[in-house]
Amino acid sequence: MPTQKTQQPDYGPPWVGIAWMVLTGLLFVMVTGVVRYIGTNIPAAEAAFIRYVIGLMFMLPFLRGAFKRGFSGKSLGIYSLRGITHALGVILWFYAMANIPIAEVTAIGYTSPIYITIGAAVFFGERMAARRIFAVIAAFIGAMIILRPGIQEISYGQLAQVLSAPLFAISYLTAKSLSEDESPAVIVGMLSLFVTIGLAPFAYAVWQTPTLTEVMWLGLVAVFATAGHFTMTKALHAAPLMVTQPVTFLQLVWATTLGALMFGEAVDFWVLFGGGVIIAAVSFISYREWVVSKQMRTPPAVATK
Repeated sequence: MPTQKTQQPDYGPPWVGIAWMVLTGLLFVMVTGVVRYIGTNIPAAEAAFIRYVIGLMFMLPFLRGAFKRGFSGKSLGIYSLRGITHALGVILWFYAMANIPIAEVTAIGYTSPIYITIGAAVFFGERMAARRIFAVIAAFIGAMIILRPGIQEISYGQLAQVLSAPLFAISYLTAKSLSEDESPAVIVGMLSLFVTIGLAPFAYAVWQTPTLTEVMWLGLVAVFATAGHFTMTKALHAAPLMVTQPVTFLQLVWATTLGALMFGEAVDFWVLFGGGVIIAAVSFISYREWVVSKQMRTPPAVATK
């Protein structure tokens, strides 16, 4: 009996996927820039809540049909878990963005794919091969280079971003399980709904009436973030992860440039060096996973905003 060949995605020219991912990176850097500009004028939980309320308005048309069809108890449980963890991650990310340099937030955020690798082994039974262990250790070293514990005091902003990375990894892993039965639009829409619900009590606890200008800025964050998720999806459909993943690391360059030009943030050698180590670790594991098996790899995720 002939062996059935696994059908491979019909990708187009690689430059199409690269172009979409370049645009994705620019959009996400714009998100970080606007949040940095808003700063600490609005509490992190409140700012995140307003951003997701506006984002939910964009996604409601995609949810109408899904609600008519209904959801199983299991999927609602997974959506709830994802909403809670993502909401906590978003609060921490907004706090980090308001208190530490943009380049530092971006570099530390690159540790998220490492937690995804560990989670895939624990929850999905994927084998923790030597290459994965090596990448985890290398990324941890990169994070320590950025934080330099014992040499400099670890700030609350740095700690917030360190803690947000595993929370976003949980969000990504739950999305992976949901993707077997739901469309990407419904998954993103339900994320917006449950994160909004999850953020509501935190926002209420620190609520202060925002100005119209602040709401408009947060609306712009929602626009950039929603567009970024759309262009990222287009990129992943247009080219393999091996082609698109390295492009995402340009965000560190753009974030450093934005921080220096717009906010007068000093270019920290150790942040760039540590970020480079993390980038090398994630790039290595992305390449090795692609070589070993195009079907069984654990794909690294872009930082969700």
